[in-house]
Amino acid sequence: MRVLVQRVSSARVSVGREAVGSIDPAAAGVPHGLLALVGVTHDDTEATAKALADKLFRLRILDGERSAADLGAPILVVSQFTLYADTAKGRRPSWSAAAPGPVAEPLVDRFAATLRELGATVAMGRFGAHMHIELVNDGPVTLLLEA
Repeated sequence: MRVLVQRVSSARVSVGREAVGSIDPAAAGVPHGLLALVGVTHDDTEATAKALADKLFRLRILDGERSAADLGAPILVVSQFTLYADTAKGRRPSWSAAAPGPVAEPLVDRFAATLRELGATVAMGRFGAHMHIELVNDGPVTLLLEA
């Protein structure tokens, strides 16, 4: 599992013209939130999803080296199979390392559910949909977490 994390001032995901998920950290009384783009590969498990959710929640990349757990920062979770693109050969990426939808979707859901169980405010994109993501990357801060 891979999670590309961006510290954001705001983020919103839409499908067509419908906003399906958004975070507004300022409305929550904090300066930042997190956008988590989540990719799943074939050998990932529920334990992997839980461990990475916990790592993200406690990752100290917000103001004063604090975490979402410390500040109550909201998190927007968006599935992103393209994190497993293989671009080693030619010009056309291979997606063979990405888990198929029936495997990946429950693990992305488990990742988000674990964040909620830990106390995070979580918004989500729509699995398998063509999504448009608007964000204001703060810093910029972008990190790749892997398990």
